[in-house]
Amino acid sequence: MAGSQRIERRRRLQAVVRPFGSLLGALVLAGCAGFVPQAGPPVEPGGRYQALTTPIIAVGDTQEHLATGYPLHDNDSAVDAFVEVAQRPPEQPLFGRRILEWALQQHPDEPFLHLGDVLDLSCRIEGRRVHQVFRATPSAGAILPGNHDGLMFGIYGYNILDAVFETEAQKWHQACLRGAAPQDGEHRSASEALTKRDFILGYLAGQAAGRRPKPGLVAPTQRGEHRISWRSPDAQAYLSAVEARVLDGADYTDSFLAQRLNLPRAPGATRGVIVIGLDTNQAGALVGTWDTIVGHSPGSVGHVHHDQLLAIEGWVDEAVRNGDIVVFAGHHNWRSLGLPTRTRLRALMARLPHPLVYLSAHTHSGFWAEHRSLARQPLLELNVSSLSDWPIAYRRISFAYDEAARRLQVRAELRPQGDRPSASYADLIAAWEAATCAQTGLATEQIRRHDLEVVQRQRESRGSLIDWLLQIAGPACEACEQTLYEHAQAYQDAMLQALLQASATLPPDAPVFDAKLPAACGPLGFEDCASALMLEKAGDFAGHVSLFRRKAALVAAVNDHLDRIEDPKSKAYMTCRAVQAAKIDFDATDESLNENRSEAKRRAEQFFRIEASVGME
Repeated sequence: MAGSQRIERRRRLQAVVRPFGSLLGALVLAGCAGFVPQAGPPVEPGGRYQALTTPIIAVGDTQEHLATGYPLHDNDSAVDAFVEVAQRPPEQPLFGRRILEWALQQHPDEPFLHLGDVLDLSCRIEGRRVHQVFRATPSAGAILPGNHDGLMFGIYGYNILDAVFETEAQKWHQACLRGAAPQDGEHRSASEALTKRDFILGYLAGQAAGRRPKPGLVAPTQRGEHRISWRSPDAQAYLSAVEARVLDGADYTDSFLAQRLNLPRAPGATRGVIVIGLDTNQAGALVGTWDTIVGHSPGSVGHVHHDQLLAIEGWVDEAVRNGDIVVFAGHHNWRSLGLPTRTRLRALMARLPHPLVYLSAHTHSGFWAEHRSLARQPLLELNVSSLSDWPIAYRRISFAYDEAARRLQVRAELRPQGDRPSASYADLIAAWEAATCAQTGLATEQIRRHDLEVVQRQRESRGSLIDWLLQIAGPACEACEQTLYEHAQAYQDAMLQALLQASATLPPDAPVFDAKLPAACGPLGFEDCASALMLEKAGDFAGHVSLFRRKAALVAAVNDHLDRIEDPKSKAYMTCRAVQAAKIDFDATDESLNENRSEAKRRAEQFFRIEASVGME
């Protein structure tokens, strides 16, 4: 077969099977896998615990999403009817990052640990938006890579440097174009997709230029393979060491970033506690079609390769010599790590003469678990729920140790909380409402009513799964994409509706919409321009593309402006809306599709528990 024919056949096969495979894999996993609660830690036996650390803030899965790029079949609204997180409520890409901002700014003197999936589609604009949140945070912090941080939708590791063979990589780039406008030179680069290599180097550059000096930490700027090994001259620094390897070309998915964190010592602490932050997303070669169909992708299985473990074993040996406690952390939950990875990690953990704890995220659910496979010694896992899907929450974590009993206690407040710790979803949403909605000066019920209108509009505009399958299996032609653009327009309309509600609701002195609007708006202000676009009807495919781009450009311009708003009431309003929308969308979703996040199933895995301990046997 001629080379050009092979390329075209590969393109068509990828275009048809991959989206179907990701959907089918999700449906198979959701529909066939019965829920069996993990074994959790037993009732606390009590003990004489000595505090070792003051608290740190643990968050995960913020998944900042760019919703104004070229539409893709992978997150078309039709898929959302069967895979709940394929398309989140319109409030999330507009206001969702304010949840992260709110959580971090509530604890300005406590370091934070983000357990991964900062991004969603993995676009440069997503990275810039969350970077502004982290840059405004006064506390020290660290971010572990998640599968969405450098892979398209956390699944596809396309080689963006090889456009001839990777036409799908061009779709990734186009999906990341702000406002979907090819002529917009101000907001585009040669590649707007953010690869794993880009994520690691951008993160290291941000740490090096941050508020706290990190002498000697330099992010390479040249192409090619690079090895980074850095140790802070400050023995008490929170981010105390980095081991990283970045690869180029199609191998970039095997890059890794491991980090050593010094937790702040409690007064009178007899031992230090360090966190070894793993990169559980050494994804390897491009995920194959069959792997995607059966659910074997970085989205479901995490990997830590031998080169990363070799790089960090010195930290483990050093801790043993110093008598420090080592806590491991990674994006993927323990049972989602591949068997070879769990086996290697258990062998490394066996060097430690103290109880074992692993912190994770990834599931968006949150739980406590105790693992006894692959080794006799138990491993206590605390899984942190997400800041993008309900139950939206984070943890305030500290550690204590009983020397005589050789038990390590993890104290993990579920935040936010009201007058007492949350014991139900009703308590948790009430805590969010008191902390955010009540600070707006508006009636919480009014805000909830607006979010209900937007979420219902988005859900009712979702397309047909049958039509979606026919589109991706049909011939490749521009006009065949019209339904895709129609669905994408409906989502833009829902975001515009949310912004119009905000414009009409917030006080006149709240500087919400003095953004620089696209040229297509002409002399119109935001409200008039948005209303006119929502009323306009397209007559053919070219008209649908043009109308979508104008709507997307307007949403993108205002979304950029939202990051510059510092008015406390406006910030509280945006945080409130993002949380309310997530809860409303969750409540409207059939339990069979909510990925085991129902309150009963979370209670079965001790989600509301706020402390647990683990011993040596």
